[in-house]
Amino acid sequence: MKDTTVLARCNLYAVLGAIPHLLYLDPDAAALVRGKNIRVGFSVKNGPKATLIFKDGEAEMVKGIEKCSIKLWFPSAEKFNSMIDGKGSPIPVSGFQHIGFLLGAFTKLTDSLSAYLRPEPEKLQDPAFFERSTTLMLYVIGRAIVQIGNHDRVGMFSASHITDGKIKLGIGDTLAVAIHCKDHHLVFNAFPNDCGVTSQMVFDSLQTARDLFDGNINAIAAVGMGQVRVSGMISQVDNVNRILDRVAIYLA
Repeated sequence: MKDTTVLARCNLYAVLGAIPHLLYLDPDAAALVRGKNIRVGFSVKNGPKATLIFKDGEAEMVKGIEKCSIKLWFPSAEKFNSMIDGKGSPIPVSGFQHIGFLLGAFTKLTDSLSAYLRPEPEKLQDPAFFERSTTLMLYVIGRAIVQIGNHDRVGMFSASHITDGKIKLGIGDTLAVAIHCKDHHLVFNAFPNDCGVTSQMVFDSLQTARDLFDGNINAIAAVGMGQVRVSGMISQVDNVNRILDRVAIYLA
């Protein structure tokens, strides 16, 4: 079962939280907001709050909704999740002069993100699209692991067995994210280095990562075949993998 508030946290911090990475990876997406200087706040009643800050073709997400150019309010987690699924509309409560940005550039941006995260099979035949899509999925999954490990009942149980340290999730030698654990609380790091890594799980290729993300291969079997390298404190990786199973349920 899914907790709707945890799903809202995943949708806000993990899915919409991938927009800064999208702008970095896709020049066409960045062009949609180039020259824009606007802050879009999302406030879910009894749920998460965050602001997407757009500036000159780049973006960052911060917690809280202070100093927003336009603020979107959702009366429940269910309403916010419906918007992410394309079945509902946000309620602006301030910044009405920026409605044009919301209905124009921002909507196109989220459509582009959705195309990468839920791609048509034929689009994956394009190597550039495949790389961007799989890279974005790694960022989304890493961020979702943190939300589920910190807030989902089952995920929190797994996190309670993760000792302090830094767990690296990588693809090849150049792409990686990390999960930092301190007192069983998880924090996401989009640009980690190898300093202080206590365990890691590294996929040998984008294709292997994609197959695992899509549920086409089994992680244990992939380790046995040498497609996934696990090292360091194995119990950390094992419990992160248990949370990863929950990510598949929330973001399916």
